[in-house]
Amino acid sequence: MQYQGHYKNAPKHYLAVDCVIFGYENYELKLLLHKRPIQPQIGGWSLMGGFCGEKEALETAANRVLRQSTGLKDIYLEQVQAFSEPDRDPAARVISVAFYALIRIDKHDAGKVDEMGARWCSLDEVPELIFDHSDIVEKAKERLQMKASLELVGKELLPDEFTLTQLRRLYEAIYQRELDPGNFRKKVLGLNVLERLNTKNTEESKKGAFNYRFRPNSEELNGHERIIKI
Repeated sequence: MQYQGHYKNAPKHYLAVDCVIFGYENYELKLLLHKRPIQPQIGGWSLMGGFCGEKEALETAANRVLRQSTGLKDIYLEQVQAFSEPDRDPAARVISVAFYALIRIDKHDAGKVDEMGARWCSLDEVPELIFDHSDIVEKAKERLQMKASLELVGKELLPDEFTLTQLRRLYEAIYQRELDPGNFRKKVLGLNVLERLNTKNTEESKKGAFNYRFRPNSEELNGHERIIKI
C-alpha cells in the first residue's frame, strides 16, 4: 500500500470486455447477440460482454463471458482493440477491450443461448446495436479478414471433414464476396496444410467431392503466405 498515494488522485474508470462471437452456419457467417438486460439502453441488441474482475486478466474475463454465453471452453480468441471514447457509455466512463471469437455453432450450448435471450444473426441482418458495438463488430470483421488472408482459417468454424467448396464458401462469407473457385483451390492446396481423404461428399454433386481435413501439424505449416488476395 506504500504506493497508494501516487494513484489516489488519478481518474477512475471501469474496464470491460466485449466479445464479438462469430459462428458459421448454412454458408453464412453469424454473430451472437443478446438483449441488454440493464440500463442504459435496456432491451437493445448488444454484444456479449461484462466488466473485468479485480483479479482477472482481460483474456480471463473474455473467456468467462464466452463460457457463460456458449458453454464452450478453449475457444479461439483474439484481441481486437480498446474502445475508449469518453462518451461511449452514457452511464459512466467505461473502457472496453474487444475480442473476437470463432466457434462451431453445432457444438455450443443452445440452452445457454436461449437462457440469455440471445440469437444468431447473419452479418447481413445485424440489427441496430447499442453504444459503439457496430464499430466493434466492423473492427473485429476486419481483423478476421486479415487473419484469413495470412493463414488458412476454417478449423474453428468448419466440421472436421469438409470439401474445398465448403472451405471456399466459408471464405466468401468472411470476405462477403465471391471468389474464383479455381484460383482458390490452387492457392489453398499449394499451402500443403490440408490432407485429402478417401471419402467423398455427394451432397454437392452426383460425382461427389473429396473431403479434406487439416493436417495434424497444420499450425506449423501454415506460415504467413497470403492465401486470398482481397
